[in-house]
Amino acid sequence: MTHLSRRNFLAAGITCGAAFAQNSPPAPRSIDDFFSDFTADWVRHDPNLATGARYFSGDEQDRIERQLTPQTLQWKRDRIQRARQGLAELRKFNRASLTETQRISADLMDWQLNEVIREEPFFDYTFPLEQMNGANVRLVETMTVRHPLLTERDAENYVAALGEVRAQMEEAIAQARRLEAKNTIPPKFILQATVKQMQGFADPSPSQNPFVTVFDGKMATIQSLPEAKRRELREAAEKVVGEDIYPAWKKAIALLEAQTAKASDDAGIWRLKGGAEAYTYFLHRFTTTNLTAAEIHEIGLKHVEQLESQMETLLRRLGRIEGSVKDRIEKLKLDMQYPNPTSEESRAQIMRDIDGILADALKRSALLFDLRPKSPIVAQPFPRFREANAAANYNSPAPDGSRPGTFQFPRRIEYMTKFGLRSIVYHETVPGHHFQIALQVENKNLPRFRQIGAFGGISALSEGWGLYAERLAAESGWYGDDIEGLLGQRNDELFRARRLVVDTGLHAMKWTRQQGIDYGIEASEVERYTVYPGQACSYMIGELKIIELREKAKKALGDKFSLREYHNVVLRTGTVPLDLLERQVDAFIHAAG
Repeated sequence: MTHLSRRNFLAAGITCGAAFAQNSPPAPRSIDDFFSDFTADWVRHDPNLATGARYFSGDEQDRIERQLTPQTLQWKRDRIQRARQGLAELRKFNRASLTETQRISADLMDWQLNEVIREEPFFDYTFPLEQMNGANVRLVETMTVRHPLLTERDAENYVAALGEVRAQMEEAIAQARRLEAKNTIPPKFILQATVKQMQGFADPSPSQNPFVTVFDGKMATIQSLPEAKRRELREAAEKVVGEDIYPAWKKAIALLEAQTAKASDDAGIWRLKGGAEAYTYFLHRFTTTNLTAAEIHEIGLKHVEQLESQMETLLRRLGRIEGSVKDRIEKLKLDMQYPNPTSEESRAQIMRDIDGILADALKRSALLFDLRPKSPIVAQPFPRFREANAAANYNSPAPDGSRPGTFQFPRRIEYMTKFGLRSIVYHETVPGHHFQIALQVENKNLPRFRQIGAFGGISALSEGWGLYAERLAAESGWYGDDIEGLLGQRNDELFRARRLVVDTGLHAMKWTRQQGIDYGIEASEVERYTVYPGQACSYMIGELKIIELREKAKKALGDKFSLREYHNVVLRTGTVPLDLLERQVDAFIHAAG
């Protein structure tokens, strides 16, 4: 801006001081200016990110909110080129001259941009249409969860963006066909699960589709929106769903059904050419470590054994002594199942219970945390079409306060039990994801790319923190004499240990889907790992590191150790690779000692 003003000043013929202006070197660009400029350019070319974060303002933001982010190879390659340019410029700054926050931010951005670049050889190892992260899921979640709806203009922009959904699905179909020509298609059981999910989405009348029902529900909260306008916008959304979106979904379904005849039942990425190298990349990306598949597999086996031993003791205290740990836990889940679990009353009751657990956790957390987010957190069920495949998840609040943190819960039969319910809520909300992610969004001392996660999440720390939060609640006496509750917490941790074994088993050791199920992982989870290689390993690897660093600080500081201060360090550091977190904890130990 300053540079343009000076140029305009000289062009106007005002020459006083011109020689000085022409001969003086420009002011050096600060790293904060680089963070700001590079992030703005990055976000500008990602409409979904810009919309969810409301990153810009005025006409620019308004225009962006009527668009959706492309997912073409051309767009992905453009991201890589931008990442290369950004990384080259970032590395010109002298890290030694930076503040601590600037240095962490630079190191984080360096790591993230490098991961973007490193992904290029592995684009073809993720599928454009699948039951967890495909366009058929991503588009619905983008519109129904993250698109802002506070004003009449927001609602108009929603309908405009909805008009882009068909083109996005056409892109996904084209990519699926390109991969099929290379003999790269999902396993048969993934195709079948995806087709079933997509049929469930496209079967209801357009008026009952989530694109319409969620939109209408949010419009009802816009007090300034006239009823006639609301009806007009709802009808426009219904028309887009019926005339554009449903035909695209049916076209995609037909493609996947045709691929099913060609597909095998082999689950792991090993079956694809270069699959071993791709899995090594995904493990590094998600765990931020250089642990091999074999090493992670062994860590999983070790912790499965330890946790089952602990659970054996608790089960015996309940008088449950016959059968394997797995069989006794399954019986306990059934005994604690909601009555008539598919009934609307039980489906409503579990959401009321979640609200109660969440309110209690907010009160208890005051004893363990100095830092707590201002943003509210709400719980809501997944739409029915996603229930069969979805895992509980958390979506961050909007930086401008227009959207709360959102916990989504899948009310399928396996989840309709009080067993383990508290642990899920602690992981996804308080003191888990909501504390870490919402605090990061609200932390004005961080550059904006860190506040909004502009360059992607880091699963090892975010999911590691969620799992740590589950354990912290148990360690801190939140369960009291509730042995079933403690068993639920241990069982959830056992689930994450088994994940290490099953994910590496599927992708590096040629396990079948059925082997994963037999090992104690439900079918929808095994299917999740099949299409999302490596991500499931991030949870326990991250949790173990957070605990290791806590114990390191305790040992070094002795009586000077404060759990609240340790939590401050982790939460203020935010989402970073695990080695960067360790560096911050080491600095905390040095300063406190």
